[in-house]
Amino acid sequence: MTSDVFSHLNLDGTMVTDPTATAFAAADFGGIINHPPLAVLRAGSSTDIKTVLPIAAANNIPVVPRGCGHTSLGQAQALDGLIIDLTAMDEVHDLSEDHVTVDAGATWNSVLARTLQHGLTPRVLTDYLGTSVGGTLSAGGIGGTSHRYGVQTDNVLALDVVTADGALRHCSPTQLPDLFHAVLGGFGQCGVIVRATLPLVAAPARVRRVKIYYPTIDDLIASQRSLLASGRFDFQQGEILPTPDGWVYMLDVASYYTPPHEPDDDLLVSGMGFAASRDKIEDLTYWEFATRLDETVTYLEGTGEWQAPHPWPNLLVPDARIDSFTSGIMAGLEHADLGASGLILIYPMTTTAFGTALFRLPEASTVYLVAGLRFATDAATAREMVAGNRRWYDAAISLGGTSYPTGAIPFTSADWTRHLGAARVALAEAKDRYDPQNLFPRRFA
Repeated sequence: MTSDVFSHLNLDGTMVTDPTATAFAAADFGGIINHPPLAVLRAGSSTDIKTVLPIAAANNIPVVPRGCGHTSLGQAQALDGLIIDLTAMDEVHDLSEDHVTVDAGATWNSVLARTLQHGLTPRVLTDYLGTSVGGTLSAGGIGGTSHRYGVQTDNVLALDVVTADGALRHCSPTQLPDLFHAVLGGFGQCGVIVRATLPLVAAPARVRRVKIYYPTIDDLIASQRSLLASGRFDFQQGEILPTPDGWVYMLDVASYYTPPHEPDDDLLVSGMGFAASRDKIEDLTYWEFATRLDETVTYLEGTGEWQAPHPWPNLLVPDARIDSFTSGIMAGLEHADLGASGLILIYPMTTTAFGTALFRLPEASTVYLVAGLRFATDAATAREMVAGNRRWYDAAISLGGTSYPTGAIPFTSADWTRHLGAARVALAEAKDRYDPQNLFPRRFA
């Protein structure tokens, strides 16, 4: 099959087929897999997508939607297929006092910039805001407030989706709920998200951020558990960091406020083992806090690590087994196993606010996210890191854990079937209903 089937279309965007123009869609943030597509639709409107999907279906050309390509192992690629690049569809619409409607290609950075003009914010923001709305809603979207609000897919009021037959369908928890729940966290298997309506809450003016460094992982986990139970902080994360003298364990928490209601620092850090000579309290605007990784990205761009392979695994482990899991992965772990700027992100979340059927959680009231932010220097190192990720995954599964499958963990069809568990039945039914020809690649048996 050639790309000629897409020629001479009247589009608001553009269809590109030459290897130079499509090269960006043959890769992703992971920098490990490289699958050249047959063509890339740089969609200018939902009408473009409605036009090309029936043509792709008639010619058995697989289709994968793509936002900013922030996956780690080719999840947003389509070998000899059609990539639908949504980044030009980035408008923010219908901003009101409690919700906003945005195009799927809009980044969370641009969404927040608009909502903050009205003193509003989405409930959950990912750490890095350079991802697209459609991209994270197709996966889950974890952030430091997920312990209160769940993942981003738990915070969606409605979606507009183009299905394989070229129909634009509006769906919500009450309108076409089967489609709504099949595309949230569904990795583009049942349709292309083109627009989303998201709830908003009042944004704080400022953030009091606290970083405390502990000598052992047990100290960090004990502090995280206590703080999660107390609900003291609005934002909670943690990191395992390499130093010349070994590993240190950092608690990273934040309290949101708007003057004149200001937190008392002594009360804020009471009982946490805070040491002024070692630890840090800083005061930031909410925007500064939300975009706190911009400086890190600039640094990594300067070192070349932002362009290097990123074999990042993301795992979810039951609280009752996190001590066993961390002791296992930390045994013999060296700085080189993560790369020059590598670290491990680790923090707990209560699961009461989680409700996305396809965002698979361990059966536990509290789970820990464990994400290895690895940076490889070359392809051989990346392969070794991916193999290490698989070992982490197997260990997590043996302890009742799951994966957040945007990361660099090779998944077989059997892995997907196990991952989906009981949610597989409803997804398979929606797949048969909205994509009977498997236009969008099926990820489960």
